[in-house]
Amino acid sequence: MTDPSAPHESLTYTSYLALDEVLNAQRPRSEEHDEMLFIVIHQVYELWFKQMLHELTHLRRTLEEGRTTPSLHTLKRSLTILKVVVAQIDVLETMTPRQFTSFRERLDASSGFQSAQFRRLEAALGRRDERVFQHYPEGAARDAIAAAMAQPSLFDAFLRYLAEHKYPVPVEALERDVTKPVEPNKVVQDVLLQVYLDDGGPAQVCERLVDLDEGLQEWRYRHVKMVERVIGDKAGTGGSSGATYLRGTLFNPYFPDLWAVRSRL
Repeated sequence: MTDPSAPHESLTYTSYLALDEVLNAQRPRSEEHDEMLFIVIHQVYELWFKQMLHELTHLRRTLEEGRTTPSLHTLKRSLTILKVVVAQIDVLETMTPRQFTSFRERLDASSGFQSAQFRRLEAALGRRDERVFQHYPEGAARDAIAAAMAQPSLFDAFLRYLAEHKYPVPVEALERDVTKPVEPNKVVQDVLLQVYLDDGGPAQVCERLVDLDEGLQEWRYRHVKMVERVIGDKAGTGGSSGATYLRGTLFNPYFPDLWAVRSRL
């Protein structure tokens, strides 16, 4: 048992933020000046992905409970984080193709495709694609992604939110197999049309979800253009097809019903 009278080290800014660990986590594999930027940017991405997962877990809970105000607040925070994530690309684009090439071979098989947190983020938003597992051997990262794909998506939570607000969400939508991707549903779109016509809190939640979906598509677009700018159509690290693959991910909404209903408003 710890003696309460024994002297102890006071909590400091450095110890609270674990800065000794954080600031020593950058380990370039070359002497090239620009490798440090590359490492820092991607480590910061991972920290923001961690926070986004934290926020979306909270958002899913508040939606399922039918709580409008905290859901809107969490959506606003998530959108603000996403803007910061997109803006980081501006910093990465200060690196010229020659500067990246100077250390690229040191990356070996490492690739952004191996970001388990981003895959979990996609799963939380509704992506269900077992092809992502080809980048992950058996282990904790693969298990975490699989677990995320087995949970209700953000849109599933949103449908429960609408049901809590007495909208007639069809039972088959509320009880669907959450391990499958969300498919457009005409009946759900009829419900969303009424939500928009009522123009209350649930309509505001709809709009913020559309903002989130649009922001993620913007991030994908900026990511594609950054890759094209730095490596053109070369193959990506880790055996990926680089920009070719990334272009195929564009304009695929996570919440298709929220986009489809707009032509009826």
